[in-house]
Amino acid sequence: MEDGCKASGVRDQDAGADSKKDSGGKEKQRRALAPEKFAVHSAENVLAGHGLSAPIYHARDVSVVVDEAQTAAGQNDDRRSPLRSARPTDVAAILIAAALVAWIVTAWRMRGMDGGPGTDLGAVGWYVGIWVTMMAAMMLPSVAPMVLVFARSSRERANRGYAYVPTWIFLAGYFVAWTAYGLLAYGVFRLITAAGSDWLAWDRAGPYVAGGAIVAAGLYQLTPLKEVCLRHCRSPFHFLFHGWRPGRLGALRMGVEHGLFCVGCCWGLMVILFAVGVMSLVWMGLVAAVIFAEKTLPYGMRLSKVFALAFVGLGIWLIMAPSSVPGITDPSQTPSMSQMDQMGPMNQMPG
Repeated sequence: MEDGCKASGVRDQDAGADSKKDSGGKEKQRRALAPEKFAVHSAENVLAGHGLSAPIYHARDVSVVVDEAQTAAGQNDDRRSPLRSARPTDVAAILIAAALVAWIVTAWRMRGMDGGPGTDLGAVGWYVGIWVTMMAAMMLPSVAPMVLVFARSSRERANRGYAYVPTWIFLAGYFVAWTAYGLLAYGVFRLITAAGSDWLAWDRAGPYVAGGAIVAAGLYQLTPLKEVCLRHCRSPFHFLFHGWRPGRLGALRMGVEHGLFCVGCCWGLMVILFAVGVMSLVWMGLVAAVIFAEKTLPYGMRLSKVFALAFVGLGIWLIMAPSSVPGITDPSQTPSMSQMDQMGPMNQMPG
């Protein structure tokens, strides 16, 4: 009897060990087949730890993209970048530091350049440089959730044997989209000035054009396209796990695509910046704050409607009483770019 009980106990232990092995094997197999799924919850924790909004998504809406070009982990050990070990806190610190440096450089480069509505944009080379710096200052804080999730996902994939993709490639694609928008705005500005801009003087039609542009931007806040683009910018998980593209070229393309959605979300806000004075640090800061609130705060979707009403009211105010609107420089009281060139090298635009 005693020997039978011992034998039964041994069989139970063996069965339990086999069950654990099977469970462990299935778990490993599940991790190998869908590595991205295991990065979701950790990425959510990253965003929550930095006080950023992580919108709810449904598992049925997430399709995991498995890289068919996966290589053996042992073959990749010698080629892994040391940046792969960067923690999410390190990535967040780098983004904050980069944004701070961009604000400092922007303030230095744009010192004394606020000419109000219709400010001359200068030569294309100088403009592109200051535009990219402005976009880094204004957009890095609001794009942080997407960058953090991308960095964490890329790191998780590399830990499972996939090729590591640096986060800066994704960011480069993002700024390519915004640079294209800036060049388009520059081209429109040059076309208007080439056709003659005397009628846009501040004592003629200038306030009506600037106010009308702000009203139009406010109305765009209420359109379905604005809502679609804003939802995309607020939902990094769905974009990464539904549209993940492997490799460096894939990361660059993902950055461009996300940047285009961001342009679709914020181009109207940038029109406001051009309307009131693109070189104004005050308005630059206000527009950046609106973008950050819409994209990262829990009630950002509702806030966009509130901002729409505020912009429509601001545009009407500018049309009715332009001199009473605070923070707007009267263009008639500031020297133009050509006048600054004539005043000597000490007053020329930096660059």
